[in-house]
Amino acid sequence: MYRQLQVAVVIPAYNEERAIVAAVDTVPDFIDRVIVVDDASSDATSERARDAGARRAGPVDVVRHPVNRGVGAAIVTGYRHALAAGCDVAAVMAGDGQMDPRDLPDLLDPIADDTADYVKGNRFLHPEIWRAMPPARIVGNVVLSAATKVTSGYRHLFDSQCGYTAIHRRALEGIDLDEVFPRYGYPNDLLSKLHVAAMRVVDVPVRPIYGPHWKSGINLGTALHPMSWVLLRSWGTRLASEARARRRATPR
Repeated sequence: MYRQLQVAVVIPAYNEERAIVAAVDTVPDFIDRVIVVDDASSDATSERARDAGARRAGPVDVVRHPVNRGVGAAIVTGYRHALAAGCDVAAVMAGDGQMDPRDLPDLLDPIADDTADYVKGNRFLHPEIWRAMPPARIVGNVVLSAATKVTSGYRHLFDSQCGYTAIHRRALEGIDLDEVFPRYGYPNDLLSKLHVAAMRVVDVPVRPIYGPHWKSGINLGTALHPMSWVLLRSWGTRLASEARARRRATPR
């Protein structure tokens, strides 16, 4: 438990047999439940996660998709599992171990203070960003973050592609999880849906880590498609939803 909150950590994983044990092992002891979602890996990710879970004092649930559905869908599966388990907050940490567990309290504090419903990491607020993040990633992230400021409606946010996040159950219950984009692009789409639901979202600094197991599913092809389509869809959906809300609020 963290500051009277029951907290789950969701770990989406795809072919992470080399890194998943370390990812589970480094989850802080104050976390109440670890949920590993294996997105139909072809290796021993699930088995390694169960081995790591057997060593923890708290529950470690390993959920496996029968077919690959994408990182966004894996996170949504983890969110649903956390809600069903009665958790107040669900944080997301990557299965490749590229998120520093020392940053987790900073993600949880705004929720515990009731100043945010969704907290996301911003690596650009950390001084190591220019040394740690590959230059091509910096350029791509800046472009996507600038676009997401417009499409999501959250002009104060940056580093839209950072997946290190924490969300309160009221935010999860305030959006349609079935409609969240299931693959790369889910964080951009989720932000738009949170804006429509009038959820409070803040950035906090997190350490940028690119270790030996780091790999990216985002390249020029995914940046152009489906990312451009996801951003346009999210923008259009948000504008349409906000227009309907204004019409309902206008006296007749």
